[in-house]
Order: sequence, then structure tokens, then C-alpha cells
Amino acid sequence: MFRAICFSASLLFSTSAAAANPATEATRAANDAVAARLPIADRQDFEDARRGKIAEIEGGIIRDADGNPVWDAASFAFLDGDAAASVNPSLWRQSRLLSEHGLFKVTDGIWQVRGYDLANMTIIRGKTGWIVIDPLLSVETAAAALKLVNDHLGERPVSAIIFTHSHADHFAGVGGLGAASDIPVIAPAGFLEEAISENLLAGPYMRARAAHMFGNTLPRGPRGQVGVGLGQALSSGKTSLRAPTREVAAGAEPFAIDGVTFEFLDAAQTEAPAEFVFFIPEMQALIMSEVTSGTLHNALTLRGAKVRDLLAWSRVIDGALLNFGGRANTVLASHHWPTWGRDNVRTYLQNQRDIYRYIHDQTVRRANRGETLQEIGDALAEPDFAARDFSVRGYYGTMNHNAKAVYQHYFGWWDGVPANYNPHPPEAESKRYVAAMGGADRVLALGAAAHAEGDDRWAARLYNHLVFAGEGGEAAKQGLANSYEQLGYRAESGAWRDYYLSAARELREGPAEQIADVAQAAFLAAVPTDDLFDALAVRYAPEKAPRTEIALQFIFPDRRERLSVEMREAVLIPRLGVDAVTPAATLTMNRSDLDLIIARQATPTALIQQGKLTVEGQPDAILALFGSLDQGGGRIAIVTP
Repeated sequence: MFRAICFSASLLFSTSAAAANPATEATRAANDAVAARLPIADRQDFEDARRGKIAEIEGGIIRDADGNPVWDAASFAFLDGDAAASVNPSLWRQSRLLSEHGLFKVTDGIWQVRGYDLANMTIIRGKTGWIVIDPLLSVETAAAALKLVNDHLGERPVSAIIFTHSHADHFAGVGGLGAASDIPVIAPAGFLEEAISENLLAGPYMRARAAHMFGNTLPRGPRGQVGVGLGQALSSGKTSLRAPTREVAAGAEPFAIDGVTFEFLDAAQTEAPAEFVFFIPEMQALIMSEVTSGTLHNALTLRGAKVRDLLAWSRVIDGALLNFGGRANTVLASHHWPTWGRDNVRTYLQNQRDIYRYIHDQTVRRANRGETLQEIGDALAEPDFAARDFSVRGYYGTMNHNAKAVYQHYFGWWDGVPANYNPHPPEAESKRYVAAMGGADRVLALGAAAHAEGDDRWAARLYNHLVFAGEGGEAAKQGLANSYEQLGYRAESGAWRDYYLSAARELREGPAEQIADVAQAAFLAAVPTDDLFDALAVRYAPEKAPRTEIALQFIFPDRRERLSVEMREAVLIPRLGVDAVTPAATLTMNRSDLDLIIARQATPTALIQQGKLTVEGQPDAILALFGSLDQGGGRIAIVTP
């Protein structure tokens, strides 16, 4: 999961949706058909989601130091009652379940705090203190969750921290735990590298798409954001990072953490590039991280990420079933609620394993018959067990886009058709399509007819060509927004719904202001210096750089590190531990002050004036470096040219 934060409280927690249209008859009929086909009234999940509840945060609101809400569980109160016509009833059911919030006992020695961020925070009673698993996305929500634990279970220090995988919603709140600097911090092998890769290298565009995927700009309500299927939403507080003291490699022997034995199973390249699952024999509890959950997950997320390997994913679940399934009385994960009872645990793991294996095998089988990724995504049938087991339904990932991701994993982004290998860019191609169909008025009429007939998939394609051709004016944008809206209302996936409705909002109101970067100073402090400069290198804009190649030397006394940077014609080359032969300038500063510059909490000029940055050589060299970097921010259009 990627970081997407910092909208005004009035927008983030609004429950109005004035710009939205009601559900059309076609949408109502589609949603009614879903309700008739599935056992929506089954209550077992509701019993499990509420089981063991001890307490909750009064009012459900968590605020930052300035009093601004970073989480508001009460904003989902509208979910009480029957599904609205503008929400897929299966997604409504899932969102009602996820709106349960508080501190819950899982089994003797294990508790979870759920419903105060996208993910859960799991607490294990160690010999000397709390072992905290996955301290949420924001510093504020993690602090509030730990306070809830201490208030109701008795105050204890944090004795160890476990990051189950390299997505920010499972580690970025670590600064809120107030944990001592010398306690163990356990993570899977490759954790730090992957956390940096996703959150720094691919930041701006992924954040913009993540805002659409998680509905950050949408009002909460039946015609807006109702939940993303994996959890309700992203919190909007400060982020942080802490480097692991131990990264657990594949094949590691069981070992004790604060007196509790952990048996680890490597799960790399499944839901995250770096991930593990583990069994606690004393408590007969299996913790599956995010490899299993209460929904079908993503082989490729709508925000963008590295494609995940569904074959490896299914094998890891099968390995957990074989190694731990006969001993586990409880299975819990980083999202949703636990499953209790040995038979239920085995059934849950079997169905989770089978859904990923099914999508993988059937996609490859169909591809080997010559079907394209679009054909496979559209035709892949839902297996019968998915109509009985809500935990494998597409509330987050979908069979449709997961099949396309499997195709991409093996065959790449191209479907093999030469006409699709190098088409014109969208704007140029759309102009040709509109002309070929008889002009803007004709395409507007075709789009309106398709929308009236309930064929909003086709209406969206027609209107999209008009929008990207720059023709049809506001009528084209409104037509496309209306079609996206109905597609969102019908979506069982919360991520699909949010993306469609966010797209409609962008068409009506324009692109949202760029969301805040995860690269806050508390995060950057844990990033190794060579990785930090690699992140700066992907911001290097050669057209902004000086025409002559120059070298710079950095000295960081606080880390006893030296690093050289070559500003070349087309690339920025950093070398940790290597001195520049003839540097244009040597910059001496603490690495912590460079973190502040990158986080936009300080400027080079201000640091020079404060005596915290000294420059020997050409003073303009530092301006040449920082002036050649894209600064980000502003507005990124996602669904408009």
C-alpha cells in the first residue's frame, strides 16, 4: 500500500456528495442482481468482526498535534442499515464489517486494534512488554492505538516491533510508539530496500494514482467513498520509518522475541516484494501478514507497483497450510478480522490459496490458447466457492485486473497485436477517432445513447475520446463523469469504485492538488545515503542542468560519510565512499540537514546562513544541483489530458 495524505479535514471527512448523481435504473438492476446471487444476510462474518471487543476510542476520532482529525471512524456511520442503490450491496456489506473499530482480544496473549487506519495493529504480550506488529500508517494513529491498549490492558513498554512487509501502512506509524532505540525491530529480508524503492523512487505519480484508488478526495457517503475493501481509508497524519535490527531471510530457524517463539515462513514476491508470515506455537496462532485477508488482493494495484507473482503467492499459502494448518487454532492478518477453529482455519487457507492459483492457472491456460489480456480479463469466470466465501471476493483486487496482471507477468504489457505496439499517444489518437466517427456532435450522441441504455463501459470509451481530443466541451466531460459514476456505483471492488468516482470528480472539478510526500524527515532519517541519492537521481531533469558536466563532493559529519555526485549530460551519478577527483564544490553538512532540505523543511540558503552548511569552491554548484531536480507538487492530471 502506498502513502497518500494531507487533504483538508473538511474534505477528507465530509459526508456530503452534492455533485454526485443518483443510481440509474441499469445500476439499480445490476446491484439488485448481486444481492440476489450472494448470501448477503449471512451473519458469521459480523460475529467474527465483533468477537472479543474490549473497548473503542470514544467518538472514533484521532487528531494531530494541531487538533486536526487524521482519522474519523464516525464518518462511516451512514453504513448502518441496508445498502444504498448507489453502492454494490456486496461492497456495502464489506464496508459495514470494516467499520467495526476498537481493541479486540484474539486469543490469550494476542490482541488487535482495528478500524483506526487502513490496516490493523497487532499486540502480543511478551515477557517484558508489548511486541507490536505493524504500527499502522500514521504516527498519530499508532500512538492512539497503543494508548488504547495501555489504558485497557495495563501499561507496558514496547519491547519489540515487527514489520510484516514493505508497504507503508504497516510501518510508517512507528514513530508514534515511543519505543526505546535499542529494542529489536524485525522485518523480512529486503524490507528497507523495498520500502525505499516504492515510497521514494516512484513517488509523485504513484501518490496521485493512490489518491484516486483510495478515494482521498471523495466525500464519505452512499454516493462517495464507502471503504476500499481492504480497510476503510488511509489516515492522514505524519509518517516515519525505523531501520530493522534484523531482517529475516528465507529458511530462518525459529527464534524468540521477548520470550515468545516465532516460526517464520518467507513470503517474498507475493503481496509485497519483502514479506513473511509466522506461527506462534505457544498461542497456536498463525499470522498471515497480508498474504491472506478478507478479500481477494491485487496482483497489480491500481496505484501502480511491481507485478506480483500469483503462483508464488498460492504456494506460500499452501506452505503455511502444510506447516502450520494442523497446529493453528486461530489465523489473523494485517487487515480484517481473525478466523477461529482449526477446521475453519484450514478452509480459509485452502480457499485463499485456490483463488490465486485459479486466476494464475486459468490466465496462463487461456493465454496459451491465444487469448489476449483483455479477452481473458473479461471472460474469466468466478469459481463456485467465491460465491460462498466472502473472503475471496473482489473487494480490493478483482479477477479481471488480476488476470491482466498475470498476463503482464509472463508476456509484458503488449497483447501481441502489431497495431497495439506503437499507437499514437492518447490525445493524437482520440482526435482521429472522433473525426472517423463523424465529429464531436455524433460522438456525443453515441455516448448519450450508450449511457441511457446502461452500457457505461462503452459510453466511457466514447466520451473519453472526446475529452482527450479536446472536443465536445463540458458536455463531453460531464458525459464521461456520469458514466464513470455509474460504473463506480456498480463496482464490488472498493478500489475500482474509488477510482471511478475520483475520476468523475477530476472531470467536474479539475485535478486535485498534489498529495503530500511520504518523504518526511522522520522517514528519510532511516534511508541509507546511497539510496537517498538514487531517489534524487530520478528527479534529475537534464534540461535544467548546466551544459558543462560538474562534480560535487558531499561530507556528512554526523554519519561519517563521504559521497560524490557527477552531474553528467543526461544522468546524475552518486557514489558513496568515493571522492570526486576535481569537485566544483565541496559541501559539508549533517545528513539530517539534507533530510530537511529534501522534506522542504529547510533550504540550502538558510542552512548556509545558520552555519550548518559550508561550501568550498563554486557557490553556484549547489544551486546547479538542486535547481536541476524536479520539485514535484502541483496538480497531476490522471483522467484528463
